[in-house]
Amino acid sequence: MNSVLRELVELGGGLVTLGAARQVVPSWTLESACRNGELVRVLPEVFVAAHLVGGRPGAPALSRLDPALGHRAALAWARGCGALSHVSALGAWGLRPPAVGDLVHLSTPTSANLRTRPGVVVHRRRRLLIAPPHVVVRQGLTVTRLEHALVDSWPALPPAERRAPVIRAVNEWLTTPERLRVALGSAPRLTDRAAFRTLLTRLADGCRSPLEIWGHEHVFTGPGMPAFRRQKPVRVGRPTVYLDMFAERERINIELDGATTHGDPRQREIDLRRDALLAGIGILVVRFTHRRLVHEADAVRQETLAILATRRS
Repeated sequence: MNSVLRELVELGGGLVTLGAARQVVPSWTLESACRNGELVRVLPEVFVAAHLVGGRPGAPALSRLDPALGHRAALAWARGCGALSHVSALGAWGLRPPAVGDLVHLSTPTSANLRTRPGVVVHRRRRLLIAPPHVVVRQGLTVTRLEHALVDSWPALPPAERRAPVIRAVNEWLTTPERLRVALGSAPRLTDRAAFRTLLTRLADGCRSPLEIWGHEHVFTGPGMPAFRRQKPVRVGRPTVYLDMFAERERINIELDGATTHGDPRQREIDLRRDALLAGIGILVVRFTHRRLVHEADAVRQETLAILATRRS
């Protein structure tokens, strides 16, 4: 490969566009590199170093790239007229790692002259501008706003995987249920919209994990159950701790221990120290494991009601 072109490709992290190459080398230099198998055209006027194109014969060249490079290639092809969206944007937001072979999703204004091609899906949007506040830059990539990315991704993900990015985004303070509700309002025909709306209600109520949502819907509601305050902040000495489900009158905190996190011995020690601190200010901590909550729901409910009744007497 021509040394100047090679340096340009290296500066681009393995990627070069026709426009950038023409500024430093003749067009035939780029054509020669493609003929010699040193560069591969992955989209119109976008090329990558051949050694970065993986296997999977028959798949589009773009789909054979590492996802990070594929995303950069798609944005280079869009030339400022598109932003990563849908599940592709979730990857840039750090909520769902992309995989080799995933389609790249781009949203563009209706005025943009971009069309869906092998490996990339183009979504044309009215009133979309490729400028703040419509889009933001994450990890050096232009992406749609998180709330719209989550709403757009909902029907594209398998039903069992839809809730996790939404829950994580709220837990990590990247967005709020209220902002997501506004974004959902702009998608009246969204697939399984009612389930999304219910999830936002649970998150607004303070549920912070699939286990807490399951417990709310199947165990900790109904006759005899108080209106638990979820994620209640309580100062215990210097630190502030957040209680999963706090019954204020009875001063009982119910903690739901997930199968993964709370099984770690170090986390278990942290939990026990925390429980002791809460006991010192008169708060009884009752813990239920994932296994018991899911497989012994009736027993957990009866035990909870009995503990509440004892504290009330």
